[in-house]
Amino acid sequence: MFTGIIEGVGRIVVLESVGGDVRLTVATGSLPFDAVQLGESIAVNGVCLTVIAFDAASFQADASTETLSLTTLGGLKEGAVVNLERAMRPTDRLGGHLVSGHVDGVGRVLSVHDDARAQRWRFAAPAPLLKYIAKKGSICVDGVSLTVNDVDGEGFEVALIPHTVSHTAFAATAVGDAVNLEIDLVARYVERLLGAR
Repeated sequence: MFTGIIEGVGRIVVLESVGGDVRLTVATGSLPFDAVQLGESIAVNGVCLTVIAFDAASFQADASTETLSLTTLGGLKEGAVVNLERAMRPTDRLGGHLVSGHVDGVGRVLSVHDDARAQRWRFAAPAPLLKYIAKKGSICVDGVSLTVNDVDGEGFEVALIPHTVSHTAFAATAVGDAVNLEIDLVARYVERLLGAR
């Protein structure tokens, strides 16, 4: 589990095809990386990946064909800037919201507008996901926990404060770019419970 509070910004160093899958080497950049262990989970742009090898400044993780087809990882290039978050510990504060690292769909940046010192970002979302996105609810975009300001039949809008823009990969994200979306876990389970009745 993750919180959606980005701990560091890194870069994709190598994307290597291995037997039909892809092995990523990710430079950890500003991510606190002490006491990393083989097998631990790290969210890369909101995608939960397993550390299979590491050194002092990078780690490797495999992405399956399923992960590549359902997230933006398959479209990343070497040098791409990525949001990084290590899995939460039971003693951590839950500053964002509960995030699984299991991406529900891919959206796209529609527009970015200044709003005083903040920025208003509008995203397109796949139609099947829109029913789970609620005004003032939580959503995870490229691993970042955000509050929905508005939602309509095409997508949703959030406000990013200057700290969020400067401490995440949003600083390198442009209009038209694809983003990973994870809906709030509560919405997913409520639907499942109601559907089972």
